[in-house]
Amino acid sequence: MFACAACGLVYELALVALGSYLVGNSVTQASIVLSVMVFAMGVGSLLAKPLQGRPVVAFAVVEGALALVGGLSVLMLYAAFAWLDLYVPALVVVAFAVGALIGAEIPLLMTLLQRIRRQDAGSAVADLFAADYVGALVGGLAFPFLLLPAFGHIKGALLVGVVNAVAGIAVVLWLFRRRLGRAAQAALWGGMVAVLAVLCGTYALADGFEVSARQALYSDPIAVAERTPYQEIVITRKVTLSGASDVRLFLNGDLQFSSADEYRYHESLVHPLMAGPHGRVLILGGGDGLALREVLRYRDVASATLVELDPEMIRLARTYGPIASLNRGSLDDPRATVVNADAFSWLRRLDQRYDAVIVDMPDPDDVSTAKLYSVEFYGLVKRALAPGGRVVVQSGSPYFAPKSFWSIQKSIAAAGLATVPYHVDVPSFGDWGFVLAAPTPRPPALTLSRDVPDLRFLDADLLRAATVFPKDRRSRNVDVNTLVHPRLVEYEGEEWKDS
Repeated sequence: MFACAACGLVYELALVALGSYLVGNSVTQASIVLSVMVFAMGVGSLLAKPLQGRPVVAFAVVEGALALVGGLSVLMLYAAFAWLDLYVPALVVVAFAVGALIGAEIPLLMTLLQRIRRQDAGSAVADLFAADYVGALVGGLAFPFLLLPAFGHIKGALLVGVVNAVAGIAVVLWLFRRRLGRAAQAALWGGMVAVLAVLCGTYALADGFEVSARQALYSDPIAVAERTPYQEIVITRKVTLSGASDVRLFLNGDLQFSSADEYRYHESLVHPLMAGPHGRVLILGGGDGLALREVLRYRDVASATLVELDPEMIRLARTYGPIASLNRGSLDDPRATVVNADAFSWLRRLDQRYDAVIVDMPDPDDVSTAKLYSVEFYGLVKRALAPGGRVVVQSGSPYFAPKSFWSIQKSIAAAGLATVPYHVDVPSFGDWGFVLAAPTPRPPALTLSRDVPDLRFLDADLLRAATVFPKDRRSRNVDVNTLVHPRLVEYEGEEWKDS
């Protein structure tokens, strides 16, 4: 029971984590997996009733099937996402199958326990669930701290399937070998060998499968793929018909920039802010160094601090040639300070003030990122501003996700900042929006600094037009985003992912 519970919990966590990586919104993924699996466990318990007449063989078959389905679950779902576009239906089917098999374990184990040692029902249940809960603790801790970092999603699940098969079949065959005929023993040993062969063979091919499945998700050749404790980083690179190289960065499958037009995004993000005081600049996010590049083009910037959660992103921005070339070595500029930290926690401990703050975070399609677009977060940003300071926030698309965009604007205003929303065209993204804000009674002026460097895209006329929103992109009646009511995840799930 200890081993079975550990394996079962790993399967649950693997399905939840995979969904969070592939489609975001971890709350929804966890709700689907856990609710379906708990329901299926009840169904499995009922279906196991007729099998109690031959509990040894039934339990061994159930464990073999669970090892096979659970071990291959991540791989099957990854394939459904990459090639079939059937992820959610496949997730429900796999979660139900795994849950039903886990549910069938307990009544069969109760029967086997009584055959080993007769005892009253209360004592038997106590023994069984004690082992179950301790096994769940071990499995729950092993997944994030051992299996996921050391083996990854696919190989980690396959290894657990092997453990499941050995614990569920071999141990039962050893304990109850005298109660089984030779034919039954041979059949069960043969079944276990077949299950182990499938799992081990799949393990050997897992790397090649993952490369093929990942490439199927991206239209351009993958140059770099890194799985970090925080996210999946993918960089694609292709040569266009004109001979230029198009480098694209994706975090958890979401496009962060294309080298073909990233200057449009970063000029629009940085330079309107720099029309105000900018001696000390703070950048939250932006680990690729591109926003920092634009900031450091101003000679009167005395210091720039960049706070990035993932050290691997910083390493790639410094050492991967195409990105280092784009950011012009900004991360190693003597005026730049790079901090590896969670921006929310870092701001809570901050005792300095900055003239300009740039919030360049990934889109809020998960609870972990939605907190970085909350009223509470913007309150911390406001506290970090020096007198006369200003802040700019990348706010998503007012065309593809208008509810999310206007909720960000209202959340910034709810934190006590006067706001100016604006939007520009970035071909790789489409229509993209930003919010410039300051803790003053009047909204800050959306202009360019007198000493603005030469820009490829942005000018005063374009900025004036950027504050005009067509009828289909005008302000919506939406709620603000807070830590206890993360509205942006809901909006992203409805609009942005579908778009």
